[in-house]
Amino acid sequence: MNTNPTGKRRIAFACHVDEGRLPGLLALLRSLALSNPGVCEDFVVLHPGLSEDALAPAHRLHPRVVARRADRRLDIFRIDDYDTVIALDPGMIVRGDITELMRMRYGIGAVLEERDDGKQVVRSGGPLVIQREWLSRATAPESLEQIPDSVFVRLGTRYDFPVSRLRDDVPVPEHAAIVRFAADHRPWQEERDGYRPAEQAWRRFDLDDEAFWAEYCALPTGSQHPELLTHCVTPLLERRPTVDLARTAALAHRAQGRYEAAVEALTGVTAQANQPRFHETLGAALMAVSRYDEAETHLLLATASPEVAPKAFAQLARLAWLRGADDQARAYARQGLDAEPLHRGCHALYTREPYQLESAAPDGESHAADPAEQLAHVAMYSTGQENAGDKVLPEAVRLCLDTDTGPRRWHSVHVHRLFDEAAVADVNARRGLIVGGGGLFLPDTWPNGNSAWQWNVPDAMLARITVPLAVFAVGYNVFDGQADQRSRFTESLRTLVERSAFFGLRNRGSVERVREMLPAELRDRVRYQPCPTTVTRQLTPGWTDAEQREDTVLINCAYDRAGLRFGHDYGHFLDQMATAVRTLRRHTDVRYAPHTLEDERFVHDLRREHGLTLPVEPLYDASNSEVRDVFRRAKLVIGMRGHAGMIPFGCGTPVISLISHPKMAYFLSDIGRPEWGISVHDRDLGPVLTERVLAILKDHQSVVSDVLRLQQQLWAVTRANVAELKSLFGTG
Repeated sequence: MNTNPTGKRRIAFACHVDEGRLPGLLALLRSLALSNPGVCEDFVVLHPGLSEDALAPAHRLHPRVVARRADRRLDIFRIDDYDTVIALDPGMIVRGDITELMRMRYGIGAVLEERDDGKQVVRSGGPLVIQREWLSRATAPESLEQIPDSVFVRLGTRYDFPVSRLRDDVPVPEHAAIVRFAADHRPWQEERDGYRPAEQAWRRFDLDDEAFWAEYCALPTGSQHPELLTHCVTPLLERRPTVDLARTAALAHRAQGRYEAAVEALTGVTAQANQPRFHETLGAALMAVSRYDEAETHLLLATASPEVAPKAFAQLARLAWLRGADDQARAYARQGLDAEPLHRGCHALYTREPYQLESAAPDGESHAADPAEQLAHVAMYSTGQENAGDKVLPEAVRLCLDTDTGPRRWHSVHVHRLFDEAAVADVNARRGLIVGGGGLFLPDTWPNGNSAWQWNVPDAMLARITVPLAVFAVGYNVFDGQADQRSRFTESLRTLVERSAFFGLRNRGSVERVREMLPAELRDRVRYQPCPTTVTRQLTPGWTDAEQREDTVLINCAYDRAGLRFGHDYGHFLDQMATAVRTLRRHTDVRYAPHTLEDERFVHDLRREHGLTLPVEPLYDASNSEVRDVFRRAKLVIGMRGHAGMIPFGCGTPVISLISHPKMAYFLSDIGRPEWGISVHDRDLGPVLTERVLAILKDHQSVVSDVLRLQQQLWAVTRANVAELKSLFGTG
């Protein structure tokens, strides 16, 4: 299986250092962190044979130092496991933003200078930005002169300002992002007359460990990278525990999905009742590990502050709702709105609608529900302006088993609500329980400590279910680089598989990932069950294909967990999409179809950065039938969300996936059409996307026929599995 299905770039910094220049390396690491606090990539230290003790100070400064043997600086060209390597020098300090270097995609970036004969050459000792095609070489070049001139891409001189130009105590220019000392000018050893401002600039980063950690932790909240922040705050908290440091550590842990560590950091210090931000942070962390009574206590303490009260009341409302106390949830949300009338979280909880699907029975008949004739259904039920895909999905699951998707035949169990004694009793009174679908194996949406995935079910409650249990079309939705509470999740997963009579995952990539976490005797229980939205045409009562499609291409982009989706490539992505949109608009109507309010960021950024305006089809305001109709009538859907690909495919509409999550690649692999996906990190995203869209539009009917044929394969798998489920539940 492809180990990098999203095509996300691996970026590293690299530096060759010997023992005499180690102090320079340490100053470089500190300067990089303090001037670019949101950057935390691997830092490869090439060295001629330094001991672990010699390299220990570097490891104390950075969590991702990778030490490797190498004889010289140009051995950087032999690094073979990164897509982009930024080569620095231990005589450098970083004083400004260098994200431009991380966004480079072509050739070898270098600062060039003109020789006396007029030829442009690479400035010796300056930074290099090397792309994959110039890495992984069996032998490194003896000199940069061996590389064709056409390969080099000019970097601005601000990225290599030689200290030799600052003689006579000339100040370091403000614009200089990287300042470089000559190899024989070592400010950690001695001062040189005439270079006092430059040496002072270096000494700015000549800090002991504790001073560096403290300075990094004191940077503006939100500017630091969570991994680097955790690395710095943890030893600092051990040496001098304070409430502020504990809260900083907890926020860093929480940003990485390490909720138990967040609680441990906060409970290791003593707080006063009049420290509301601390109590709000602790309350939220305790909620995430399902210590609900303690969470409520701390959140109530936090409401004493007018500034913190709205956020604390929103958390209290969430807590009450997940424990099944709907009236209390509305009361807390109302108090939050009294404190801040426009608070979005409180408003959403105060106006939350009941999550009950309407009957889809063809005759529209409505009868009182008989529990013995119902199936219980655990799912992510979206309401209001929540994710359009999550609204369509539960109905699609139910349609696999019954044309009536309403309360006469189904008992709804929201996946995020605590599955307690009362919930067990309700489920055991039904014919059976189906869990699905959706990407429920995900640790960080409404996190809980009972299962460490989306269903808030303790193992003890799971064991008490006596009716047949089926897991149907669930996905393993962890992002590249995303942490999960592996131990608790693995234990819960094993219990779930043991208890299930049917265990089907919605793509083969999820099947493989989940099997890896199970003991050998349970792995064969995990099988493939496509997402039912991919066979929408087969399931929807009265379905008819569009007689005449609109000449429209729909685009969808996703912005939840944007850092995990785009990394350092969002600017590149937006530029490339603007290029594609400009060209495609000459051939077809291009519209934007957001699944959530958050997804509308794309049209705002496109207008602000590129002056392009797209009409918007707000799917989050549409009913399920309206969502299907929009997709049914479009010629093509370009989507970044899973259901921006699967639902239109299920409607018989061609799709192209903008891959920022493994699940997109998994689905395309399952149907044997990987060419229908393009990584958001692709260097040539704009031209490639344009070419593929125009090819589909040119041969549209043939592609539609291909979609329908592939859909039949998924339908055959689904029919066989549904027949087994109907026998299991006695509904056949």
